[in-house]
Amino acid sequence: MGVKLKDIIYSSKIKVEDLKGRIIAIDAPNTIYQFLSSIRQKDGTPLMDRKGRITSHLSGILYRTSAIIEKGIKVVYVFDGKSPHLKMETITKRKTIRFEAEKKWKEALREGEIEEARKYAVRSARISPDIISTSKKLLDLMGIPFVEAPAEGEAQASYIVQKGDAWAVASQDYDCLLFGAPRIVRNLAVTGRAHELELLELEGILKRLEITREQLVDIALLIGTDFNKGIKGIGPKSALKLIKEKDNIYNVLEDLGKELDEDPEILREIFLNPEVTDDYKLSWRNPDKEGIIEFLCHEHEFSEERVQSAIKKMQVEKSIQKSLTDWF
Repeated sequence: MGVKLKDIIYSSKIKVEDLKGRIIAIDAPNTIYQFLSSIRQKDGTPLMDRKGRITSHLSGILYRTSAIIEKGIKVVYVFDGKSPHLKMETITKRKTIRFEAEKKWKEALREGEIEEARKYAVRSARISPDIISTSKKLLDLMGIPFVEAPAEGEAQASYIVQKGDAWAVASQDYDCLLFGAPRIVRNLAVTGRAHELELLELEGILKRLEITREQLVDIALLIGTDFNKGIKGIGPKSALKLIKEKDNIYNVLEDLGKELDEDPEILREIFLNPEVTDDYKLSWRNPDKEGIIEFLCHEHEFSEERVQSAIKKMQVEKSIQKSLTDWF
């Protein structure tokens, strides 16, 4: 879910065409969760094949990613590795929320409350190992590279952008700012005119707020992150005010007479010096047409006509990609 920084973060509107010729590092878990949540039937039931295997994520990866590629944008998906132990409580809490949402979804279905059912169905979405493995299989067939992070995928995606191997991270969460991503693009994998693309630029945000990245991390720790609960009653605006007044989280906590549930120094290190790797290679191939049709149409009963159309979008001749240095 990420840290709730929306109230103090500044963004600008951009068009998908503005990303032509650029490489975007997609936060895979975040984006796949979007697909699982949004690509559903009216009553909230996810797309499934005849064997009851969920295919919403495969639909999203194929159709929405191919639409992005058709615009002349290159993408790389970045997957999570092992979650830090401090995130276990958050993961457990999310599982509980999703379990309860699933119960309410089924109750609403029994009572014929379709709109209510869909609302709870969206909250019940969860990513299983099978969903991850089939996502990677489809990406490989599509010729799209993916990177396995040693820990947090958001940290690895941010690092890829910091290195200049991609121009921005595509994610709905603000956490990538804490991990040092120079740019984040929001709503890239979301369809519909209501969802305009947002560009978040770390340097501009820090200048406008008149803080450092370290202070932004401190603000997040006061609010609460995936790794700590934060201080009750402190939101983004009050956290910003406190950090600007007291300079850092240690002075704020001392002034408030409060403590975090974890050592602030350990929490800071998660964001400021995350575990990442240089052991990756970004290369793109033409899609394996026969392989995609076999996997999606023959194995998971996708419409061959629609799949063929998506494959064609990925085979459209693209203009020569501009050097990443042109955009700095």
